[in-house]
Formats: sequence, structure tokens, C-alpha cells
Amino acid sequence: MEFVLGVLNPHAVEIGSVVIHWYGVIIAAGILAALQLSTKEAKKKGLEEDTIIDMALWAIPIGLLGARLYYVLFELGYYLQNPGQILAIWNGGIAIYGGLIAGGGTLYWYAKKKGTSLALVLDILAPNVLLAQSIGRWGNFMNQEAHGGPVTRQFLENLYLPEFIIEQMNINGTYYHPTFLYESLWSLLGFVLIVTIRNRKQLLRQGEVALSYVLWYSVGRFFIEGMRTDSLWIGEWIRVSQALSLALFIGAIVVWFIRRQDYPPISYYSDGNRGQKKTIKMVN
Repeated sequence: MEFVLGVLNPHAVEIGSVVIHWYGVIIAAGILAALQLSTKEAKKKGLEEDTIIDMALWAIPIGLLGARLYYVLFELGYYLQNPGQILAIWNGGIAIYGGLIAGGGTLYWYAKKKGTSLALVLDILAPNVLLAQSIGRWGNFMNQEAHGGPVTRQFLENLYLPEFIIEQMNINGTYYHPTFLYESLWSLLGFVLIVTIRNRKQLLRQGEVALSYVLWYSVGRFFIEGMRTDSLWIGEWIRVSQALSLALFIGAIVVWFIRRQDYPPISYYSDGNRGQKKTIKMVN
């Protein structure tokens, strides 16, 4: 007799009326992993020990708020009719781009306030944010969201996916593309590649690690977004995340080119916090 797994419980812990959702646990795990790695890297690059922690205390909550606000604004009709759901973040509905915009703006403000190189800070954080995104997508998996269109079970089996993923992609009797998995793997690969090359001597200048993140993620998100069934839309023809991914990709290339024209040249990432010219002009 063949053993078939059922749908996974999205609740991690239930104590009376208190429920802790896997969605939140997994996102928190991704944030903590990114924070731990970033703190170690910042120390290697000669930044003060508490720099990343101090920034995170501002950027993380504001980033999460921005991620939720971004999603709510693009689904405003639904939330005006169901205002009680606006704060129900455990049911999903945070947009990564909204979080990046709000969190990035917070980092910019904090770096200017403290006189810290924004370029160096973003370079330290960027690949680790990709890792956090890779981990966080499994929260969507637990909620059975952020999936693509219908496929056959045979299609999923041909991807050599484990049974628990295949069955979690079975929603009300229909199997779906595991686009959460595609993006998770794309982000993980980007993390590995960027971490591998960023400390190569005289390769990437400060700010270019962060720009590499933008280029890598926007390419993957553009194509994966086109497969999803839950996209946010502008009108009937434009997916918000695809439009933003394209704009970010082009913008990153332009910024990279312009910054390479600077003289004297911007310090290399491998130089860390030593001998910087006033590079707080980073990606602004």
C-alpha cells in the first residue's frame, strides 16, 4: 500500500488561543541567518561591531511594515472590504520589493546620520538578504501560496521533487508549479555566487556587490513572476513585480556604468573600511 503525505499544517505551535505560524517562524529564521552572517562580515570589513545590529533594529521592522503596506496598497479593494485582515500578516501577503524599498530607505537614512559608508553596508547585507529570501520562500510553501499555474503530478515527479513538496502543491485536488521553490533556489544560487566573488581582489568596487544582488534577483523574479497566479497587477496587462524587476535591472546597469566613470576610482569591496574616499554617494 502506497503511503501518501497530506497537506502540512501551517501552524507551528498552538497553545490555547495562541497560534504561532510556520510562515512567521521561517521568515524570522531567514532574517536571523542574514543578521548573523552580516555581523561577522562587517567585523571583517572594519566596521564597528554594533553597526549592523543598530541598523537592523530600525530597518527590519520598517522593512516588514513596508512589505505589508506595499501589498495592501495593491490589493486595496479587498482590504477596504476586509479591514480586519490588514494586520493578519500570518496569512501571507508581504511583498519583498516593498520590504526592500522601505528597508533600503531606512539604511540610507541611518548611514547618512552616522557617517557610515552606505555602499559598504549594502554590500555586506546584499548576499545575505538573498539567503534570507531563499529561506523565507518556504513560508509561502507552508501557506500553499506564491505558486504558479496548474501542472500534472507527473510534471512534478519529473522534477525529482520529494513527496512532501509534491503533495503540498496539491491544492484542492489540483497540482501547481512550485514557483516558491524556483525563487528559493535562484536566490540560494545567487547568494553562493556573490559571496564567492565579492572578496576577489580588484574585482568589485564598493556598491557593486549590492548592484550584483539587484541584477541577479531582478532577472530571476521577472521570469518566475510570469508563472505565478497571485501577482499584483497594474491594470490588466502589467504585473507589478515584473515591471519593477525590469526597471531595477536597467537602473542597476546604468548606475554601475556611471559609478565606474568616477575619478579617483571608488574603493574595492575587498579593501573594506580602509582608505575610502567619501563613498557615501553609493547607489544614490
